[in-house]
Amino acid sequence: MRFLFYTHSLISDWNHGNAHFLRGVMRELLALGHRATALEPEDSWSRRNLLADQGPQAVAAFHRDFPMLESQVYGEGFDHAAALDGADVVIVHEWTDPALVARIGALRQAGGRFTLLFHDTHHRAVSREGEIAGLDLSGYDGILAFGETLRDRYLKAGWGRQVFTWHEAADTALFRPIEAEAEGDLIWIGNWGDDERSAELAEFLMEPARDLGLRTTVRGVRYPDEALERLRAAGIRHEGWIPNAEVPAAFARHRVTVHVPRRPYVRELPGIPTIRPFEALACGIPLVSAPWSDSEDLFRPGDFRWAGDGDAMRRHLHELTHDPAARAEQAARGLQTIRARHSCAHRVQELLSILDRLGGRRGAAPGRAAPEPNPERNMA
Repeated sequence: MRFLFYTHSLISDWNHGNAHFLRGVMRELLALGHRATALEPEDSWSRRNLLADQGPQAVAAFHRDFPMLESQVYGEGFDHAAALDGADVVIVHEWTDPALVARIGALRQAGGRFTLLFHDTHHRAVSREGEIAGLDLSGYDGILAFGETLRDRYLKAGWGRQVFTWHEAADTALFRPIEAEAEGDLIWIGNWGDDERSAELAEFLMEPARDLGLRTTVRGVRYPDEALERLRAAGIRHEGWIPNAEVPAAFARHRVTVHVPRRPYVRELPGIPTIRPFEALACGIPLVSAPWSDSEDLFRPGDFRWAGDGDAMRRHLHELTHDPAARAEQAARGLQTIRARHSCAHRVQELLSILDRLGGRRGAAPGRAAPEPNPERNMA
């Protein structure tokens, strides 16, 4: 089958985590013998910032690191009808321009033979509900929501006829354990963003790192001067943006990492951890998480450690940075669950099952064997 992905950007992962997942999904589709192409707007916010921050060499690095992936940049005069012709499955990400979202739906209703899915991987459905409510999804065959609570929001609001839960996952061809000598104790990879977790980062990252005297590195973008000063005061190095292809090696050079979820997910979209914990566990690094509700039982007890407050975070970080046996046991357990349930290969099998249910899978291409869909997945 031919898959076409309308995305904010495949090329740039600058403050754009969905690129991580889409790259893995496309890689797995290609491995199964399918065709997969991404379409991204020439004025995407992420790529503009990537170029301003890192220069054109960052785009060249994407093509070097992911030579198998194809992304076509479109502008105002792009012929979308021609691009859609011959596609079997079209997946439109929720950051796509609303007018284009409606236009693609209209082309489907006008006789397009492709199965059309809308993909939501953000908290705007609860934090900026009007933006999602204003989208014209009448021509879409289904919605892919990256968590059960988000799926429920779509169903209750009547935003889609058929809505499926489709969590993100780790691209395990990239995110895997790497042997390296530890250069630091703690690493956190994440963006400061819009003040959605400032207090949490202080309680679960900065203060424990300072109090324990941990050699700590932070990678990410959109840190205001005030945040950078707080990191410096805690003795934490901020080393800026890191391309996702380099993250596994960065994890390998540290003993432990933490997960500090954004407030909208914790309060209004429980059960959605976002992609970072999947990727960290896939790399075989022990993870300690600030509170969030694993309401869908994505993980087993003990896959990572929970820290209910800053004191608990200190205790976990102290043990994991000082006890090699505890560190190895913790890492192995989390890695086992990712390999069993949460790779992009698993998500591709789930996607193909969704297409079967929609009647939109036309002669799946032959290819290598892949994991079976998880029977515990909740799809409706």
